[in-house]
Amino acid sequence: MSNAPLIPFPTTLQVRDTCLCLHAQRAARALARRFDTALQPFGLTNQQFSLMMALNRPEPPTMGQVARLLVLDRTTLTAALKPLARRGWVTVAANPDDRREKRLRLTGEGEAVLAAALPVWRALHEALEAGLEADADTLRRGLAALSR
Repeated sequence: MSNAPLIPFPTTLQVRDTCLCLHAQRAARALARRFDTALQPFGLTNQQFSLMMALNRPEPPTMGQVARLLVLDRTTLTAALKPLARRGWVTVAANPDDRREKRLRLTGEGEAVLAAALPVWRALHEALEAGLEADADTLRRGLAALSR
């Protein structure tokens, strides 16, 4: 019986160094931490900021529209909305035209929090883009292509 590993260690190093999924996950976690820190004074996480920004539309979006945009299942979206609703920053209401459908809306207080946080988000975002070795638009296009 051999004690040789089924997968040689150099293969582990190759995966570590080349895996797009691993690199995307690491980058996403690092970016989320930076934005979480920047948005913390407003009582927001990066996820909450993105969710609230997704609600900033001329007409209140449906749960399905927001879930698709943020690539969340409805259960996860519902859980993410609860703390924002408790703070009075968003409302979830039945669509008057179709009671089965829920519409999501920022409240005035939610809009104010989002407006206060936006300059901080912009400043950090600009600093991150300026520090990239590659063109930010090329990076966005590549990430968008991978997310399809």
